[in-house]
Amino acid sequence: MPTYTSLSPAARFRSRRSQPAAGGRCLAAAVVAWLTVALLPICSAGAQSVRPATAEARVSEPTSYDELWRAAMVAVDDGEFEPNANARATVFAKATAYARRSVALNPGDAEGHFHLARALGRTALSLGPRDRVKYGIEVREHALQALRVAPRHAGALHVMGVWNAEIMRLNGFTRAVAKTFLGGQIFNTASWPEAVRYMELAVQVEPDRLVHRLDMARIYRDLGRADDARAAYRAALNCANMDANDPRYRQQAGDELRRMR
Repeated sequence: MPTYTSLSPAARFRSRRSQPAAGGRCLAAAVVAWLTVALLPICSAGAQSVRPATAEARVSEPTSYDELWRAAMVAVDDGEFEPNANARATVFAKATAYARRSVALNPGDAEGHFHLARALGRTALSLGPRDRVKYGIEVREHALQALRVAPRHAGALHVMGVWNAEIMRLNGFTRAVAKTFLGGQIFNTASWPEAVRYMELAVQVEPDRLVHRLDMARIYRDLGRADDARAAYRAALNCANMDANDPRYRQQAGDELRRMR
């Protein structure tokens, strides 16, 4: 089965004792806002632009491995900017189901794992804080599995870059709450150097993909590397459209660049 790196650009495209005490529940609630933000970009990373050729292709039920991961991809693209929360949650749940089925059919290929990582993060937005952390951990697991199969899978590299960055954007107290009350001990593995390393690799593999440049700019910005951030934003604005939501990403890049001036 083809992997992300082998596809052409035209064809490519996350009992009471078990409950926290009342104080823990209050602290855990503080993590929800971060999780909403953190999981969002993780799963928009590396969105691809292969789309079903016809309307009929979009309504027929996918059955093969390729059909399933492509259906998951399209569903996440369609739901990303859906304004209705219930409709958005339904689309993301469907994307996750498609991606899980694709991985079950072919666990040795990178595409299924990448699109499952992407769909899981979106699905998590409709869940409670404990489940959001659990899904965030699973996002990382499937992105790393994709990279074990295809070390230069740009989408999975992007997922890992943003995952590290979002954990590091937490303040120390909030990160401790996530680890202590929500089971997020894996967050200890995150670091800014890893965020930079993964995202720079994604840009190296696919220098013309807007979404890589955009999230690279955000990481540089948050590290105080203003000149590098501006250069990355400008590079994003110069990228041609490759992904379904690139016009939206382009607008975000322009808005964020203007705010830096």
